[in-house]
Amino acid sequence: MRRRDLLKSTGAAATLLAPRAFADIPTHRWDGYDFGPGPKVHDRLNQGPFGIEQDEGWYTILATTASDRPVKNFGLGLVGYTWEEGGPSLAARRGEEALERHVEKLANLPFVDVLYIRCDWRHVQSRPGRLDLAPIWPLTLDAAKRHGLRVAFRVQLSSPGIQPKQISMPDFLREKIPLANIGRVARRYEHDLLEPRYDHPEFQKAFRELNELLAAEFDNNPLMEFVDLMQYGFWGEGHTSDLPSPFSDYLTAERVFTSMTRLQLDAWKRTTLAVNTQPDISNVGNREVIDMAVRAGCWLRSDSVIVDEPEQIEALSNRPPWLAVIMEDGGKRQYSLDPKALDPDAAGISRLENTMLHVLELGGNYWSLWTEADNIRRFYERYPKALDTIQRRIGYRVRPSWVWQRKRYGTTELIVAFANNGVAGVPGVLRVWVETPDGKVKVGGGLDAGHPHGDRLRQASFVLPKGLEGTRVVLKAELETKGGVRRPVRWACAQPLNPDGSLTVQLMSATDPRWRKGV
Repeated sequence: MRRRDLLKSTGAAATLLAPRAFADIPTHRWDGYDFGPGPKVHDRLNQGPFGIEQDEGWYTILATTASDRPVKNFGLGLVGYTWEEGGPSLAARRGEEALERHVEKLANLPFVDVLYIRCDWRHVQSRPGRLDLAPIWPLTLDAAKRHGLRVAFRVQLSSPGIQPKQISMPDFLREKIPLANIGRVARRYEHDLLEPRYDHPEFQKAFRELNELLAAEFDNNPLMEFVDLMQYGFWGEGHTSDLPSPFSDYLTAERVFTSMTRLQLDAWKRTTLAVNTQPDISNVGNREVIDMAVRAGCWLRSDSVIVDEPEQIEALSNRPPWLAVIMEDGGKRQYSLDPKALDPDAAGISRLENTMLHVLELGGNYWSLWTEADNIRRFYERYPKALDTIQRRIGYRVRPSWVWQRKRYGTTELIVAFANNGVAGVPGVLRVWVETPDGKVKVGGGLDAGHPHGDRLRQASFVLPKGLEGTRVVLKAELETKGGVRRPVRWACAQPLNPDGSLTVQLMSATDPRWRKGV
Protein backbone atom coordinates (compact mmCIF):
# COMPACT_ATOMS: atom_id res chain seq x y z
CA MET A 1 0.00 0.00 0.00
CA ARG A 2 1.38 3.38 -1.07
CA ARG A 3 -0.24 5.76 1.36
CA ARG A 4 0.41 9.03 -0.42
CA ASP A 5 -0.83 7.57 -3.72
CA LEU A 6 -4.04 6.76 -1.87
CA LEU A 7 -4.42 10.36 -0.79
CA LYS A 8 -3.73 11.68 -4.27
CA SER A 9 -6.13 9.26 -5.98
CA THR A 10 -9.22 9.82 -3.87
CA GLY A 11 -10.63 13.18 -4.80
CA ALA A 12 -8.56 15.50 -2.65
CA ALA A 13 -9.77 18.50 -4.65
CA ALA A 14 -13.38 17.77 -3.74
CA THR A 15 -12.38 17.52 -0.10
CA LEU A 16 -10.71 20.92 -0.17
CA LEU A 17 -13.84 22.52 -1.62
CA ALA A 18 -16.25 20.92 0.85
CA PRO A 19 -17.59 22.94 3.81
CA ARG A 20 -15.74 22.20 7.01
CA ALA A 21 -15.38 23.32 10.59
CA PHE A 22 -11.99 24.61 11.71
CA ALA A 23 -10.18 24.04 14.96
CA ASP A 24 -9.49 26.87 17.36
CA ILE A 25 -5.89 26.77 16.07
CA PRO A 26 -5.98 28.40 12.60
CA THR A 27 -3.57 27.70 9.78
CA HIS A 28 -0.50 29.83 10.47
CA ARG A 29 3.09 30.32 9.50
CA TRP A 30 5.46 28.48 11.79
CA ASP A 31 8.45 30.81 11.61
CA GLY A 32 8.09 33.32 14.43
CA TYR A 33 4.99 31.62 15.85
CA ASP A 34 4.92 31.54 19.65
CA PHE A 35 5.06 27.91 20.75
CA GLY A 36 6.47 28.86 24.13
CA PRO A 37 10.04 29.12 25.37
CA GLY A 38 10.99 25.49 24.92
CA PRO A 39 12.72 23.26 27.48
CA LYS A 40 13.86 25.11 30.59
CA VAL A 41 17.60 25.18 31.30
CA HIS A 42 18.10 24.99 35.07
CA ASP A 43 21.85 25.72 35.10
CA ARG A 44 22.11 27.97 32.07
CA LEU A 45 25.61 28.88 30.97
CA ASN A 46 26.56 32.51 30.41
CA GLN A 47 26.21 32.86 26.64
CA GLY A 48 27.51 36.37 26.21
CA PRO A 49 28.10 38.85 24.92
CA PHE A 50 31.81 38.60 25.68
CA GLY A 51 33.36 42.03 25.13
CA ILE A 52 37.11 42.43 24.94
CA GLU A 53 36.99 44.96 27.77
CA GLN A 54 35.94 42.22 30.19
CA ASP A 55 39.28 40.44 30.52
CA GLU A 56 42.93 41.14 31.37
CA GLY A 57 44.33 39.06 28.54
CA TRP A 58 43.15 36.48 26.02
CA TYR A 59 44.32 34.02 23.38
CA THR A 60 42.77 31.54 20.95
CA ILE A 61 44.13 28.25 22.26
CA LEU A 62 42.28 25.87 19.94
CA ALA A 63 40.36 25.83 16.67
CA THR A 64 38.80 22.67 15.23
CA THR A 65 37.35 21.72 11.86
CA ALA A 66 34.21 19.78 11.02
CA SER A 67 34.33 16.04 10.48
CA ASP A 68 32.98 14.67 7.20
CA ARG A 69 32.22 11.29 8.73
CA PRO A 70 28.91 10.02 10.17
CA VAL A 71 28.38 10.78 13.84
CA LYS A 72 26.48 8.28 15.98
CA ASN A 73 24.52 10.41 18.41
CA PHE A 74 21.02 10.22 19.86
CA GLY A 75 18.59 12.46 18.00
CA LEU A 76 19.66 11.82 14.42
CA GLY A 77 20.31 9.06 11.91
CA LEU A 78 18.97 6.61 9.38
CA VAL A 79 16.07 4.34 10.31
CA GLY A 80 15.67 0.72 9.24
CA TYR A 81 12.16 -0.74 9.51
CA THR A 82 12.07 -4.23 10.96
CA TRP A 83 8.28 -4.10 10.57
CA GLU A 84 6.02 -1.72 8.69
CA GLU A 85 2.24 -1.71 8.22
CA GLY A 86 2.46 -4.67 5.84
CA GLY A 87 4.95 -6.64 7.93
CA PRO A 88 8.69 -7.35 7.57
CA SER A 89 10.70 -7.59 4.32
CA LEU A 90 9.00 -9.08 1.28
CA ALA A 91 11.17 -12.19 1.52
CA ALA A 92 10.19 -12.70 5.16
CA ARG A 93 6.50 -12.23 4.35
CA ARG A 94 6.75 -14.89 1.66
CA GLY A 95 8.57 -17.30 3.96
CA GLU A 96 11.76 -17.06 1.90
CA GLU A 97 13.87 -15.82 4.83
CA ALA A 98 13.55 -16.20 8.58
CA LEU A 99 12.34 -13.20 10.55
CA GLU A 100 15.57 -13.36 12.57
CA ARG A 101 17.61 -13.12 9.37
CA HIS A 102 15.60 -10.14 8.14
CA VAL A 103 16.21 -8.20 11.39
CA GLU A 104 19.89 -9.11 11.47
CA LYS A 105 20.49 -7.93 7.89
CA LEU A 106 18.96 -4.53 8.67
CA ALA A 107 20.94 -4.18 11.89
CA ASN A 108 24.15 -5.03 10.00
CA LEU A 109 23.79 -2.19 7.49
CA PRO A 110 26.64 0.19 8.41
CA PHE A 111 24.51 3.31 8.03
CA VAL A 112 21.49 2.22 10.12
CA ASP A 113 21.18 3.99 13.48
CA VAL A 114 17.62 3.18 14.59
CA LEU A 115 15.48 0.06 14.20
CA TYR A 116 11.79 0.91 13.86
CA ILE A 117 8.63 -1.13 14.37
CA ARG A 118 5.30 0.04 12.95
CA CYS A 119 2.71 -2.55 13.86
CA ASP A 120 -0.96 -2.97 14.76
CA TRP A 121 -2.45 -2.98 18.22
CA ARG A 122 -3.03 -6.74 17.78
CA HIS A 123 0.76 -7.22 17.56
CA VAL A 124 1.32 -5.99 21.12
CA GLN A 125 -1.76 -7.16 23.02
CA SER A 126 -3.99 -10.21 22.70
CA ARG A 127 -5.71 -10.14 26.09
CA PRO A 128 -6.62 -7.46 28.63
CA GLY A 129 -4.23 -6.43 31.38
CA ARG A 130 -0.90 -7.39 29.79
CA LEU A 131 1.32 -7.04 26.74
CA ASP A 132 1.77 -9.96 24.34
CA LEU A 133 4.53 -8.71 22.08
CA ALA A 134 4.83 -10.30 18.65
CA PRO A 135 8.21 -11.98 17.90
CA ILE A 136 9.45 -8.92 15.98
CA TRP A 137 9.72 -7.01 19.26
CA PRO A 138 12.28 -9.14 21.15
CA LEU A 139 14.21 -9.72 17.91
CA THR A 140 14.44 -5.98 17.24
CA LEU A 141 15.38 -5.07 20.80
CA ASP A 142 18.04 -7.78 20.95
CA ALA A 143 19.57 -6.76 17.61
CA ALA A 144 19.65 -3.10 18.65
CA LYS A 145 21.42 -3.93 21.89
CA ARG A 146 24.03 -6.14 20.19
CA HIS A 147 24.76 -3.69 17.38
CA GLY A 148 24.74 -0.49 19.42
CA LEU A 149 21.56 0.82 17.77
CA ARG A 150 18.41 2.45 19.15
CA VAL A 151 14.71 1.57 18.78
CA ALA A 152 11.53 3.47 17.91
CA PHE A 153 7.97 2.36 17.23
CA ARG A 154 4.36 3.16 16.41
CA VAL A 155 1.30 1.13 17.36
CA GLN A 156 -1.46 1.57 14.78
CA LEU A 157 -5.10 1.76 15.83
CA SER A 158 -6.27 1.40 12.24
CA SER A 159 -4.78 0.03 9.03
CA PRO A 160 -6.83 -0.21 5.81
CA GLY A 161 -4.50 -2.63 4.06
CA ILE A 162 -5.46 -5.64 6.18
CA GLN A 163 -9.23 -5.19 5.91
CA PRO A 164 -11.73 -6.82 5.56
CA LYS A 165 -10.08 -10.01 6.86
CA GLN A 166 -8.57 -8.31 9.90
CA ILE A 167 -8.59 -5.07 11.85
CA SER A 168 -5.82 -3.46 13.88
CA MET A 169 -7.52 -3.92 17.24
CA PRO A 170 -6.96 -7.22 19.07
CA ASP A 171 -9.71 -9.83 18.87
CA PHE A 172 -10.74 -9.49 22.52
CA LEU A 173 -11.99 -5.95 21.80
CA ARG A 174 -14.03 -6.68 18.65
CA GLU A 175 -17.21 -7.58 20.51
CA LYS A 176 -16.88 -4.63 22.89
CA ILE A 177 -16.14 -1.80 20.47
CA PRO A 178 -18.39 -1.07 17.47
CA LEU A 179 -16.89 -0.44 14.06
CA ALA A 180 -18.11 2.32 11.75
CA ASN A 181 -18.38 1.76 8.00
CA ILE A 182 -16.89 4.90 6.45
CA GLY A 183 -17.17 3.81 2.81
CA ARG A 184 -14.90 2.77 -0.01
CA VAL A 185 -11.81 4.46 -1.43
CA ALA A 186 -12.41 4.71 -5.16
CA ARG A 187 -9.95 2.84 -7.40
CA ARG A 188 -8.09 1.50 -4.39
CA TYR A 189 -10.15 -1.08 -2.51
CA GLU A 190 -12.93 -3.48 -3.50
CA HIS A 191 -14.52 -3.28 -0.07
CA ASP A 192 -15.78 -0.73 2.41
CA LEU A 193 -13.41 0.36 5.17
CA LEU A 194 -14.03 0.22 8.89
CA GLU A 195 -12.88 2.52 11.67
CA PRO A 196 -13.31 1.88 15.40
CA ARG A 197 -15.63 4.13 17.34
CA TYR A 198 -12.86 5.98 19.10
CA ASP A 199 -15.34 7.77 21.35
CA HIS A 200 -16.84 4.54 22.70
CA PRO A 201 -16.19 4.07 26.45
CA GLU A 202 -14.73 0.60 25.94
CA PHE A 203 -12.28 1.92 23.36
CA GLN A 204 -11.15 4.70 25.67
CA LYS A 205 -10.76 2.27 28.56
CA ALA A 206 -8.69 -0.14 26.47
CA PHE A 207 -6.63 2.71 24.96
CA ARG A 208 -5.67 3.96 28.40
CA GLU A 209 -4.62 0.48 29.45
CA LEU A 210 -2.59 0.05 26.26
CA ASN A 211 -0.64 3.24 26.91
CA GLU A 212 -0.03 2.41 30.54
CA LEU A 213 1.28 -1.04 29.59
CA LEU A 214 3.54 0.27 26.83
CA ALA A 215 4.94 3.05 28.99
CA ALA A 216 5.59 0.67 31.89
CA GLU A 217 7.51 -1.62 29.54
CA PHE A 218 9.48 0.87 27.45
CA ASP A 219 9.56 4.36 28.99
CA ASN A 220 12.69 3.62 31.02
CA ASN A 221 14.36 1.49 28.35
CA PRO A 222 17.68 3.15 27.35
CA LEU A 223 17.30 1.81 23.78
CA MET A 224 14.22 3.96 23.10
CA GLU A 225 14.78 6.81 20.64
CA PHE A 226 11.21 8.01 20.14
CA VAL A 227 7.61 6.74 20.06
CA ASP A 228 5.02 7.92 17.55
CA LEU A 229 1.76 9.26 18.90
CA MET A 230 -1.20 7.01 18.17
CA GLN A 231 -3.35 9.34 16.06
CA TYR A 232 -6.62 9.08 14.21
CA GLY A 233 -7.26 6.95 11.16
CA PHE A 234 -5.25 5.12 8.53
CA TRP A 235 -1.88 4.01 9.90
CA GLY A 236 -2.33 6.40 12.83
CA GLU A 237 -1.44 9.37 10.62
CA GLY A 238 -4.45 11.61 11.35
CA HIS A 239 -6.62 10.98 8.28
CA THR A 240 -8.95 8.58 6.49
CA SER A 241 -8.20 9.92 3.01
CA ASP A 242 -11.33 11.71 1.70
CA LEU A 243 -13.70 9.40 3.55
CA PRO A 244 -15.73 10.76 6.46
CA SER A 245 -14.66 10.15 10.01
CA PRO A 246 -16.87 7.97 12.24
CA PHE A 247 -17.64 10.91 14.53
CA SER A 248 -21.03 12.60 14.69
CA ASP A 249 -19.49 16.09 14.57
CA TYR A 250 -16.18 17.94 14.55
CA LEU A 251 -16.24 19.03 18.19
CA THR A 252 -16.67 15.45 19.38
CA ALA A 253 -13.72 14.32 17.25
CA GLU A 254 -11.52 17.15 18.48
CA ARG A 255 -12.43 16.49 22.11
CA VAL A 256 -11.66 12.77 21.78
CA PHE A 257 -8.30 13.18 20.05
CA THR A 258 -7.02 16.01 22.19
CA SER A 259 -7.93 13.87 25.19
CA MET A 260 -6.11 10.86 23.71
CA THR A 261 -3.09 13.05 22.99
CA ARG A 262 -3.01 14.34 26.55
CA LEU A 263 -3.24 10.79 27.86
CA GLN A 264 -0.16 9.79 25.84
CA LEU A 265 1.78 12.90 26.83
CA ASP A 266 1.10 12.11 30.47
CA ALA A 267 1.93 8.41 30.17
CA TRP A 268 5.39 8.84 28.64
CA LYS A 269 7.61 10.64 31.17
CA ARG A 270 11.06 10.05 29.67
CA THR A 271 10.66 8.98 26.05
CA THR A 272 10.14 11.66 23.41
CA LEU A 273 6.92 11.36 21.41
CA ALA A 274 6.53 12.31 17.73
CA VAL A 275 3.41 13.81 16.15
CA ASN A 276 2.44 13.42 12.50
CA THR A 277 1.92 16.77 10.76
CA GLN A 278 -0.97 15.58 8.56
CA PRO A 279 -3.33 18.49 7.72
CA ASP A 280 -6.83 18.08 9.12
CA ILE A 281 -8.46 16.72 5.96
CA SER A 282 -10.67 14.44 8.06
CA ASN A 283 -11.88 17.14 10.46
CA VAL A 284 -10.76 15.41 13.65
CA GLY A 285 -8.80 18.21 15.37
CA ASN A 286 -5.29 17.68 13.98
CA ARG A 287 -4.27 21.31 14.41
CA GLU A 288 -5.21 21.21 18.07
CA VAL A 289 -3.34 17.93 18.49
CA ILE A 290 -0.22 19.22 16.74
CA ASP A 291 -0.20 22.48 18.69
CA MET A 292 -0.60 20.63 21.97
CA ALA A 293 2.13 18.15 21.05
CA VAL A 294 4.63 20.80 19.94
CA ARG A 295 4.15 22.77 23.16
CA ALA A 296 4.84 19.54 25.07
CA GLY A 297 8.12 19.02 23.21
CA CYS A 298 7.03 16.33 20.74
CA TRP A 299 9.12 15.88 17.64
CA LEU A 300 7.52 16.10 14.17
CA ARG A 301 7.23 13.45 11.51
CA SER A 302 5.76 13.08 8.04
CA ASP A 303 5.54 10.26 5.54
CA SER A 304 6.25 11.72 2.09
CA VAL A 305 8.78 14.48 1.72
CA ILE A 306 8.19 15.29 -1.97
CA VAL A 307 4.38 15.12 -2.22
CA ASP A 308 3.66 16.64 1.19
CA GLU A 309 1.34 19.61 1.11
CA PRO A 310 2.74 23.14 1.55
CA GLU A 311 1.18 23.17 5.03
CA GLN A 312 3.36 20.27 6.18
CA ILE A 313 6.55 21.60 4.58
CA GLU A 314 5.98 24.92 6.36
CA ALA A 315 5.58 23.18 9.71
CA LEU A 316 8.54 20.84 9.30
CA SER A 317 10.99 23.42 8.00
CA ASN A 318 10.08 26.23 10.42
CA ARG A 319 9.49 24.24 13.59
CA PRO A 320 10.96 25.33 16.93
CA PRO A 321 14.70 24.57 16.72
CA TRP A 322 14.70 22.23 19.72
CA LEU A 323 12.44 19.72 17.93
CA ALA A 324 13.63 16.94 15.62
CA VAL A 325 12.03 15.95 12.30
CA ILE A 326 11.55 12.32 11.26
CA MET A 327 10.99 11.80 7.53
CA GLU A 328 10.14 8.88 5.29
CA ASP A 329 8.78 8.35 1.80
CA GLY A 330 6.44 5.41 1.45
CA GLY A 331 6.22 5.69 -2.32
CA LYS A 332 9.84 4.62 -2.86
CA ARG A 333 10.27 2.15 -0.06
CA GLN A 334 11.74 -0.69 -2.14
CA TYR A 335 15.01 1.03 -3.14
CA SER A 336 14.69 -0.74 -6.48
CA LEU A 337 17.50 -0.69 -9.05
CA ASP A 338 14.96 -0.91 -11.88
CA PRO A 339 15.92 1.91 -14.30
CA LYS A 340 12.26 2.83 -14.70
CA ALA A 341 11.95 3.25 -10.95
CA LEU A 342 15.14 5.32 -10.71
CA ASP A 343 14.14 7.48 -13.70
CA PRO A 344 16.99 10.08 -13.65
CA ASP A 345 16.16 13.69 -14.44
CA ALA A 346 18.05 16.07 -16.73
CA ALA A 347 20.77 16.44 -14.09
CA GLY A 348 21.25 12.67 -13.93
CA ILE A 349 19.76 12.48 -10.43
CA SER A 350 17.26 9.69 -9.86
CA ARG A 351 13.86 10.30 -8.33
CA LEU A 352 14.85 8.34 -5.25
CA GLU A 353 18.05 10.33 -4.69
CA ASN A 354 16.16 13.58 -5.28
CA THR A 355 13.57 12.54 -2.72
CA MET A 356 16.14 11.51 -0.12
CA LEU A 357 18.15 14.71 -0.35
CA HIS A 358 15.07 16.84 0.34
CA VAL A 359 15.20 15.74 3.97
CA LEU A 360 18.18 18.08 4.29
CA GLU A 361 16.15 20.99 2.90
CA LEU A 362 13.74 20.49 5.80
CA GLY A 363 16.51 20.45 8.37
CA GLY A 364 15.62 16.84 9.10
CA ASN A 365 17.09 14.60 11.78
CA TYR A 366 16.06 11.16 10.49
CA TRP A 367 15.61 9.52 7.12
CA SER A 368 13.76 6.20 6.89
CA LEU A 369 15.12 3.26 4.88
CA TRP A 370 12.15 0.87 5.24
CA THR A 371 12.43 -2.90 5.33
CA GLU A 372 14.42 -4.14 2.31
CA ALA A 373 18.00 -4.58 3.54
CA ASP A 374 19.25 -6.32 0.38
CA ASN A 375 17.83 -3.61 -1.88
CA ILE A 376 19.20 -0.84 0.33
CA ARG A 377 22.69 -2.36 0.27
CA ARG A 378 22.65 -2.82 -3.51
CA PHE A 379 21.34 0.68 -4.03
CA TYR A 380 24.10 2.12 -1.83
CA GLU A 381 26.80 0.18 -3.65
CA ARG A 382 25.64 1.63 -6.96
CA TYR A 383 24.46 5.08 -5.85
CA PRO A 384 26.37 5.99 -2.66
CA LYS A 385 26.31 9.76 -3.03
CA ALA A 386 22.85 10.51 -1.61
CA LEU A 387 23.20 8.37 1.50
CA ASP A 388 26.76 9.59 2.10
CA THR A 389 25.58 13.20 1.81
CA ILE A 390 22.72 12.61 4.22
CA GLN A 391 25.02 10.97 6.76
CA ARG A 392 27.44 13.92 6.62
CA ARG A 393 24.76 16.59 7.12
CA ILE A 394 21.60 15.22 8.70
CA GLY A 395 20.55 16.34 12.16
CA TYR A 396 22.92 18.26 14.41
CA ARG A 397 26.74 17.98 14.23
CA VAL A 398 28.25 20.00 17.08
CA ARG A 399 31.83 20.66 18.08
CA PRO A 400 33.93 23.27 19.95
CA SER A 401 35.03 25.36 16.95
CA TRP A 402 36.92 28.15 18.74
CA VAL A 403 38.31 27.96 22.28
CA TRP A 404 39.59 31.17 23.85
CA GLN A 405 41.39 31.36 27.17
CA ARG A 406 40.97 34.62 29.08
CA LYS A 407 42.34 36.09 32.31
CA ARG A 408 39.31 37.12 34.31
CA TYR A 409 38.26 37.31 37.97
CA GLY A 410 41.83 36.45 38.93
CA THR A 411 41.55 33.01 37.32
CA THR A 412 41.09 31.32 33.92
CA GLU A 413 37.94 31.66 31.87
CA LEU A 414 37.29 29.63 28.73
CA ILE A 415 35.00 31.03 26.05
CA VAL A 416 33.94 28.32 23.60
CA ALA A 417 32.14 28.91 20.31
CA PHE A 418 30.17 25.75 19.65
CA ALA A 419 29.51 25.16 15.94
CA ASN A 420 26.73 23.09 14.43
CA ASN A 421 27.53 21.93 10.90
CA GLY A 422 24.34 19.89 10.64
CA VAL A 423 21.07 21.04 9.09
CA ALA A 424 19.03 20.89 12.32
CA GLY A 425 19.15 22.51 15.72
CA VAL A 426 20.01 20.46 18.79
CA PRO A 427 16.86 18.41 19.64
CA GLY A 428 16.79 19.35 23.31
CA VAL A 429 19.36 21.03 25.54
CA LEU A 430 23.09 20.66 24.87
CA ARG A 431 24.91 20.40 28.17
CA VAL A 432 28.64 21.08 28.07
CA TRP A 433 31.35 20.45 30.67
CA VAL A 434 34.98 21.38 31.17
CA GLU A 435 36.60 18.70 33.35
CA THR A 436 40.03 17.79 34.57
CA PRO A 437 41.14 14.32 33.38
CA ASP A 438 40.75 12.94 36.89
CA GLY A 439 37.18 14.26 37.13
CA LYS A 440 37.85 16.22 40.32
CA VAL A 441 36.98 19.55 38.67
CA LYS A 442 33.83 19.85 36.58
CA VAL A 443 32.45 23.20 35.39
CA GLY A 444 29.52 23.51 32.99
CA GLY A 445 25.82 23.69 32.34
CA GLY A 446 23.32 24.00 29.52
CA LEU A 447 23.01 26.10 26.40
CA ASP A 448 19.62 27.52 25.47
CA ALA A 449 17.31 24.88 24.01
CA GLY A 450 17.99 24.10 20.36
CA HIS A 451 21.36 25.89 20.30
CA PRO A 452 23.54 25.94 18.38
CA HIS A 453 21.08 26.01 15.50
CA GLY A 454 21.93 24.32 12.22
CA ASP A 455 24.90 26.02 10.51
CA ARG A 456 25.22 28.45 13.42
CA LEU A 457 27.45 29.17 16.42
CA ARG A 458 26.71 29.60 20.13
CA GLN A 459 29.25 30.90 22.63
CA ALA A 460 29.44 30.04 26.32
CA SER A 461 31.67 30.85 29.28
CA PHE A 462 33.38 28.47 31.73
CA VAL A 463 35.09 30.12 34.71
CA LEU A 464 37.62 27.61 36.06
CA PRO A 465 39.06 27.33 39.56
CA LYS A 466 42.47 28.86 40.15
CA GLY A 467 45.56 26.80 39.51
CA LEU A 468 44.59 25.04 36.26
CA GLU A 469 46.74 27.25 34.01
CA GLY A 470 49.16 25.17 31.94
CA THR A 471 47.24 21.92 32.48
CA ARG A 472 44.96 19.89 30.25
CA VAL A 473 41.18 19.83 30.50
CA VAL A 474 38.52 17.86 28.66
CA LEU A 475 35.45 19.24 26.88
CA LYS A 476 32.44 16.90 27.10
CA ALA A 477 28.82 17.18 25.93
CA GLU A 478 25.47 15.63 26.76
CA LEU A 479 22.03 15.95 25.19
CA GLU A 480 19.19 16.45 27.67
CA THR A 481 15.71 15.56 26.46
CA LYS A 482 12.30 14.78 27.93
CA GLY A 483 12.19 14.01 31.64
CA GLY A 484 15.76 15.19 32.17
CA VAL A 485 17.19 12.14 30.39
CA ARG A 486 20.82 12.76 29.40
CA ARG A 487 22.85 10.96 26.77
CA PRO A 488 26.50 11.47 25.79
CA VAL A 489 27.26 13.40 22.60
CA ARG A 490 30.33 12.79 20.46
CA TRP A 491 31.85 15.93 19.00
CA ALA A 492 31.74 16.08 15.18
CA CYS A 493 35.43 17.02 14.93
CA ALA A 494 37.97 16.10 12.29
CA GLN A 495 40.63 16.35 15.03
CA PRO A 496 41.31 13.29 17.22
CA LEU A 497 38.87 12.69 20.05
CA ASN A 498 39.07 10.65 23.19
CA PRO A 499 37.36 7.22 23.11
CA ASP A 500 34.24 8.67 24.77
CA GLY A 501 33.91 11.39 22.10
CA SER A 502 35.30 14.21 24.27
CA LEU A 503 38.08 16.63 23.28
CA THR A 504 41.25 17.39 25.23
CA VAL A 505 42.36 21.05 25.43
CA GLN A 506 45.79 22.30 26.55
CA LEU A 507 45.55 25.47 28.66
CA MET A 508 48.19 28.19 28.50
CA SER A 509 50.30 28.98 31.53
CA ALA A 510 49.85 32.33 33.28
CA THR A 511 53.30 33.48 32.10
CA ASP A 512 52.97 32.45 28.45
CA PRO A 513 54.22 35.36 26.24
CA ARG A 514 51.37 34.89 23.73
CA TRP A 515 48.73 36.59 25.90
CA ARG A 516 47.01 39.50 24.14
CA LYS A 517 45.72 42.50 26.06
CA GLY A 518 43.74 45.65 25.50
CA VAL A 519 40.72 46.76 23.53
